[in-house]
Amino acid sequence: MPEPKLPLEPMATGERPSPMPDTEHTASESVKAVAIYEIIKGSAALMAAGALWLWHMDLTNWLGRFAETWQRHFGTLLAPQVESISQSAEQASAHWVYFLLLIFAYAALRFIEAYGLWHDKTWAYWFCVIGYGIFIPIELYYLIAHPFDWFKVGVLLLNVTIVIVVYRNMKQKGLL
Repeated sequence: MPEPKLPLEPMATGERPSPMPDTEHTASESVKAVAIYEIIKGSAALMAAGALWLWHMDLTNWLGRFAETWQRHFGTLLAPQVESISQSAEQASAHWVYFLLLIFAYAALRFIEAYGLWHDKTWAYWFCVIGYGIFIPIELYYLIAHPFDWFKVGVLLLNVTIVIVVYRNMKQKGLL
């Protein structure tokens, strides 16, 4: 059995060099899960943009029907969030073009971050940790200063989990 040739050794005529070991970094499965979450957030933003585009003329009426249907089927589950979304959307209907641009910018940001995380880009790790980490004190404040809400607890725990996952991957890759 012949010994494998080192890349520095001359090759016989017509022989192809063997591929070098793959040294390209790949994102871990946990970081890819965060990237998928970012894609979901970006896609949801684009769906919201589509809804705003289609219903901006009759948004107040549509939101009223949506809130009634939600309450009929789910009662008070996530009622503060539904009310907040309704209020934001009513404001958006008055200035729908600006909100549409903001939604597209937000979606683009989510997709860019997802691309960077999936392809193991250092800037995406930093962007993710800073972007999620900056909201943790704000979320803690809202949990303390406002009535208790399980949805807010879930968002806080999700954001803390994402920061920990990405931070640990940064440490493993020697980025810290």
